[in-house]
Amino acid sequence: MATDIIMPKIGFSMTEGVLSEWLIQNGASVKEGDPLFSVESDKSTNEVESPASGTLTISAEAGETYEVGAILGSIG
Repeated sequence: MATDIIMPKIGFSMTEGVLSEWLIQNGASVKEGDPLFSVESDKSTNEVESPASGTLTISAEAGETYEVGAILGSIG
């Protein structure tokens, strides 16, 4: 079963963030806990870890702004 990758809420008031870059290429294998992508919010830039192990499928473009909870890809 695939695990969705979502835009996390980093900080109490965050409602959206910029997906600044993917740290793993589309179609690559990833392990749970590996750095997956970085997010820019109003106050900081953070690396987000993979929530699962498997093959990464990217559905969101780097450099774009997404609302908290938006699906950015999946790991299957």
